[in-house]
Amino acid sequence: MLRRIVAVAALAATNAFAGPVQAPHYGDTLFQFYQEHYFSSVTGLMVSQHFGRVAQHADEAEVLRGGMLLSYGLHREAGEIFAQLIERGASPAVRDRAWFYLAKIRYQRGFLAEAEEAIARIENHLPADLDEERGLLKANLLMARADYAGAAAVLNGMTAKAGAGMYARFNLGVALIKSGDAARGNALLDELGKAPAASEEYRSLRDKANVALGFAALQGNQPEAARAYLERVRLTSMHANKALLGFGWAAASLKQPTQALVPWTELAARDASDAAVLEAKIAVPYAYAELGAYGQSLARYNDAISLFERESAKLDESIAAIRSGKLIDGLLERNPGDEMGWFWNIHALPEMPHAGHLAEVLAQHEFQEAFKNYRDLRFLSRNLQGWADSLGVFGDMLANRRQAYAERLPQVLAKARDIGIDALQQRRDALARELVDAESQADGTAFADAKQRELIARLDRVKATLAAAPDDADSAAARERVRLIAGAMTWQLAQQHPLRLWDAQKALKTTDDELIAARKRDAELAQAQRDEPARFERFAGRIPDLDRRIQALIPRVASLSREQQGVVQDLAVAELERQKDRLAVYAMQARFAVAQLYDRATLSRNEDHAAKP
Repeated sequence: MLRRIVAVAALAATNAFAGPVQAPHYGDTLFQFYQEHYFSSVTGLMVSQHFGRVAQHADEAEVLRGGMLLSYGLHREAGEIFAQLIERGASPAVRDRAWFYLAKIRYQRGFLAEAEEAIARIENHLPADLDEERGLLKANLLMARADYAGAAAVLNGMTAKAGAGMYARFNLGVALIKSGDAARGNALLDELGKAPAASEEYRSLRDKANVALGFAALQGNQPEAARAYLERVRLTSMHANKALLGFGWAAASLKQPTQALVPWTELAARDASDAAVLEAKIAVPYAYAELGAYGQSLARYNDAISLFERESAKLDESIAAIRSGKLIDGLLERNPGDEMGWFWNIHALPEMPHAGHLAEVLAQHEFQEAFKNYRDLRFLSRNLQGWADSLGVFGDMLANRRQAYAERLPQVLAKARDIGIDALQQRRDALARELVDAESQADGTAFADAKQRELIARLDRVKATLAAAPDDADSAAARERVRLIAGAMTWQLAQQHPLRLWDAQKALKTTDDELIAARKRDAELAQAQRDEPARFERFAGRIPDLDRRIQALIPRVASLSREQQGVVQDLAVAELERQKDRLAVYAMQARFAVAQLYDRATLSRNEDHAAKP
């Protein structure tokens, strides 16, 4: 199911959107995450965390990082992250989800003890769907160490609840049978085998239950019951081949070879890559022999032997193709991807001599995980090479920055000298003193604007002219007019004095702020002159250091890639070798049956000769 494929994404998304994105770098991480660029997302997130760029989303970022590390199988590192979150007081819901997905990944990776340790930390804060999965996972862990009674106890508690899932009931039936309570187990599986199913997934599970019941009945020498169970299985089901095989054996057990021929003949015509089909190839001639049709039986046995030999030769061709790397290269070519990680899956088969042989190979969880690890190593190899190439660009960038610094520094220093902060400070202090004097003396003239100052100057000139004029009536009238105008000017300046005083004080405050900023920039400039050369030197030392580390990692990753490729190919070859061994067993059985037929025919001829006079 999709939910199983993107389990870690669900974990990360649990807290990833608890509120609006407040840090741009965290938003970039989420963008990469939803583009399924998980490697870019986690590496970018770790860089942002290193530089303190996502402090507003500290817990959400840690959950996201833990989830993505978990997707790469780094369950120990993810476990440490989740444990630290819990110690910092993470909510119970976040804590239980963290441990649940950690347990799930550990189980899938085969770390059963670690998975049990993680699942034991889960309390009761999971949503209903995850709580059911938690129960199934716990039961699977118990069954993995053969504690079927314990698994049955867990599953029994789950199925007692209303709306228990079909998987819980199926696993309970299996656990009961393996724990010795076959009656209850069979009854539960029988109920499941007859239950309506709304989806293909559940119909397939129902078929699986019926197949399990049928073969259990065959082993218990109950062929009639076995047929009743097996005839419920759909002919188009993925379990149909096994059901047809078992149905035929049930008829054979009832000494009804004619009825056995019907399902076996149908099965023998299907794809020979299935083990049930191969067994049907020798079951059909066995039925003919039981019917006394020895000629047909012999011909069918010989056909089966020839088929087994051809299939064995085809398997050899497939093994040779796998050994040559054709399988690995083809899978990579037909299933491209920009990023690495747990979410990636095989969607297209490569061109192989006999692609049908790959079904059993690709169905193995171990092969899938091993191939993902190989693909991740290939991705890392390309990434390291890209980083190595980028370091040369970083060197050029550093050289350009050094040159730009050397060229621009004199210009910046010259501009700083031209500004003359000390001279500006002296001018500011002088103005501040004038402002204090004007405020204390309530001198409105100090705040007169240019037009008013011009008028005051004209009045002063007129007063001087009138002072030199004779004392006559005209002069007296002029002096009176000048006095009135001067009074009006004085009144106007007095009225505007408070507002202009406030404006002047505000402008002085702005000047102070600008001077402070200028001195700060001057101090930063002086600090930069001390720091930048050292910073350049650190970068100059770091680039070759990173280059040495990358150059050391490249051959190591290449070696691990070759080793992992061998592991993947060995897994595939081992499965094909098992198929060859199965073919050899069937071929041996067929040859033994042919020998028996010849012996029977020889014995019959001898008896006929002995009976003649």
